[in-house]
Amino acid sequence: MGKATMRWALAAILALGWGAAAEAKTTFIAIGTGGTGGVFYPYGGGMAEVWSRCVPGVKAMAEVTGASVENVKLTHRGETAVGLAMGDVAHQAYHGEGFFKGKPQGVLAMAAMYPNVLHVVTLKGSGIKNLTDFKGRKVSIGAPGSGTTFMSETVLRAVGVTLDSFDVRRLSFSETAIALRDRAIDAGVWVVAPGANSLADLAATHDIELVSLTPEQQKRVSDAYGFYASWVVEPGDYRGVDHPVPTVSVWNVVIVQAALPEDLVYDLAKTFFEQNAFMQTIHSYARFSTPANTVAKTSIPLHPGAVRCLREKGVAVPERLLPPAR
Repeated sequence: MGKATMRWALAAILALGWGAAAEAKTTFIAIGTGGTGGVFYPYGGGMAEVWSRCVPGVKAMAEVTGASVENVKLTHRGETAVGLAMGDVAHQAYHGEGFFKGKPQGVLAMAAMYPNVLHVVTLKGSGIKNLTDFKGRKVSIGAPGSGTTFMSETVLRAVGVTLDSFDVRRLSFSETAIALRDRAIDAGVWVVAPGANSLADLAATHDIELVSLTPEQQKRVSDAYGFYASWVVEPGDYRGVDHPVPTVSVWNVVIVQAALPEDLVYDLAKTFFEQNAFMQTIHSYARFSTPANTVAKTSIPLHPGAVRCLREKGVAVPERLLPPAR
């Protein structure tokens, strides 16, 4: 579906109201996801399937995008109704901080998804054992407009590694995997749930190493930015990685256009939670996509439709997650 069609569909929802739109015609819901080499795209595809199958009058489609930062912009502009975004990006977008300084975005949360984990990947023998070893090396920090780039730059800033100290490459997950295979770069960053296709495929054919963060670096990152927390990549998550790898993580959230009708978002949220068993067949980390984690881990206020859904399920919504009055 083209952007003009997506904008028309959203305009129909807002002009007619959700109930009228559902009766009058099929309502198209575009979901901004990410590249095909990450987890956002298949996860968003699962959401599209359950919404199209279970929400009357809805036809949802997952769109390949540049991921978190682009998804916020697309949702804010109404070119998508829903987007998947890392919590750090969503936080700064909602509050008009950082990359979005002075330009708060018109998005609200629908649900928490799962923790995204910072993977700093190199091939055995590269000599890169710490983030400080990036100096003078070729390193991909993620595609332009992606949450991976956003988190890479934020984490590196917190640990004192400047972008001008190494040769910065801005590649997608699939491009980063190819560049590592060809030894065109020395290291690459993935910010994903463990098991992303492009990284798992690379580990299956090449001897990879995951670069650890020291306890001091983990603390510096979490102290500087409250939406980051320490994490450990477990032995066995990837072929050849047989020891725990300390790193940091951030929760992902499902964002929606703030102006969407309450009834529509209620239906989407209700189906999202009730179809969690199916979502776990898409990726095991969907087990984290629960009402309890939504109120504990979401980084921006919730849409009124999501609040109603959670309260109906007996989940108390803290004041910090209540949306501003319309």
